[in-house]
Parts: sequence; C-alpha cells; structure tokens
Amino acid sequence: MREKISYFFALLVVLTLSSCFYRGNHKPLIGGIREYREAPLPTEDNPRTVQEESSTPSVAKPSSSRTDTSLSTETERSASGAQHATAQYLEIPAAMKGVSEQILHRKGYTTSYNKNNRIPNWTAWHLPGSHATGPYKRKGVSYREDEDVPIPRATTFDYQQSGYDRGHMCPAGDNKWDAQAIQDCFLLTNMCPQNHNLNGGDWNELEMKCRKWAVQYGDVYIVCGPILYRQKHKTIGKAKIVVPEAFYKVVLRMSPEPAAIGFIYKNEDGNRPMGDYINTVRQVERITGIDFFPQLPDDIEERVENVANLSDWK
Repeated sequence: MREKISYFFALLVVLTLSSCFYRGNHKPLIGGIREYREAPLPTEDNPRTVQEESSTPSVAKPSSSRTDTSLSTETERSASGAQHATAQYLEIPAAMKGVSEQILHRKGYTTSYNKNNRIPNWTAWHLPGSHATGPYKRKGVSYREDEDVPIPRATTFDYQQSGYDRGHMCPAGDNKWDAQAIQDCFLLTNMCPQNHNLNGGDWNELEMKCRKWAVQYGDVYIVCGPILYRQKHKTIGKAKIVVPEAFYKVVLRMSPEPAAIGFIYKNEDGNRPMGDYINTVRQVERITGIDFFPQLPDDIEERVENVANLSDWK
C-alpha cells in the first residue's frame, strides 16, 4: 500500500512538471543563438535605433540635417543598396568594397566607421545655410567614447599625450543649429588623430569657408575623411587608433549651377594658401577609392568631378 501511494505521488509530480513545461513556464537559454533583425525606423519617442550586424546588405540612410538618427552596425553594403538612397541625399558616397564599414547615422551627419582602424572611412553631411550658425555652443560639450561600435574603440585616454588633436571630421561649427547635433559631433567615431597646427590652421580655414559657401549658395554637400597611403601606419593609444597620413574633403553645390571641388591636406604642420590643396573630385576618388556623389545624374557627375577651380567658389 505504501509503495502504491509513493508511486501515485511520483506520477503526480511528473504530470505537474510536464504541464508547466508545455504551457511555456520556462525561460529560453541566454547567450545562445541571437536573432538579427532590421531595426525599426526612428520615431519621436525612440529617436535612435540600432541595426545589428546582419548578412543582409544595409542601405545608406539619410544623414546630415534630417531628423533620421537611426544607427546601422557593421555590414557589407552592396552597391545596389547604396543606389536605393533617395536622390536628395547627395552627400552619401557609394558602397565601399573590401573595407570594414559600419554606418552610423547621427543628427547632423553620417559616418562610415572602420573598426580595424578605429577611425572613419568617411563622414558626410548636408549643410544648409541656415545651419552654418546657431545658438548651441561647443563649450561644455565633452568628447565621448562611442558605445555603438565594437571594442577595441577609441577613448579619450588614447589621445592623451599622443601629440595629436581629436580632429573633427564633421566640425562643431556645422552643428550649432541643434543640441543633439552638437553632442553627436563630439563622439570619437567622428574624430581622427590630427596634427595640431593643421587642425587649428588650414583645415579650420576650409571648414569656415564651407560654412560661408553654404550661406552664399543656399546649401552644400560635404564628405571628408582620412587618407592612408602607406603600407604601415602610426597608431596611438591602447586601442591603436590609426594616424592618417593625410585628409581629404570634397564639396558639392547645386546652385546657381552644379559645381564640385576637392582638397587634400597632409597631416602635418603647414600654413599655405587654400589653392595649394585643391584637387578635382575625380583625383580624390582615385586616391581614396571612394565614389563620391553617386546620386548625381551621370552627365552632371562627370562634368563637376573633373573640374576644380577656386575662382568658381567665391
């Protein structure tokens, strides 16, 4: 009799546990297979979203002065994907091939971040004349580690006593129109190790000139970034941030007629006239391997990218 009672209770326990399991009263394993899915578009309640690494090519999303601040992590973008970007986003370059590329969409710009070099491949933004100034100042805004990119990544400690400035690609002066925009431009993924004299001198003069052009012509489209032409590169900090040998910047305007101009600056001391740095956009493309302004009609792209005349930019 006692054995029958024990058997009955044992059977009851087994049935109870089985019932709980099939009703879903259990937790999935943590740290197992991760499900990757496309991030939702940003909303007013959720202005920044994350798209995790996926085998599906991502599409270049709006940047610069738009309200789209969504973020897309490491992925190999396809050339066809880049072509789906709306024609108005003229600043976004074509997809790069054979290069680490993590697309970061910020309030005032878009960055193609290279996790191997810990610096951008390019940073692009649309600068309307109304954004060339604004009420928000850089004073009190801190440089910040960008937690949206993988470790190792740049920290403020990497730049300390390195001999290099944290050189903005998209400058603070182009982001004073919005509080979030100026905060975003101090993320270290928007920086490259830059010679102090260049950062505060000739490069700064070009940044100011671009703001002047934005006011004069209504708006301009800008792309800039590092040039790495040596086989081995100097690095700084524990994260081994690559120090560029030079920098490029290309500028496009559509009014009163389409025109473009390019610049290349060596990452070293110097005080030279702006005209000494001028190149055609096509020359900058050959050096960097980046296809700029692919959204332009072919005939206009061909015309503006093969001419560089500072006198056309008063």
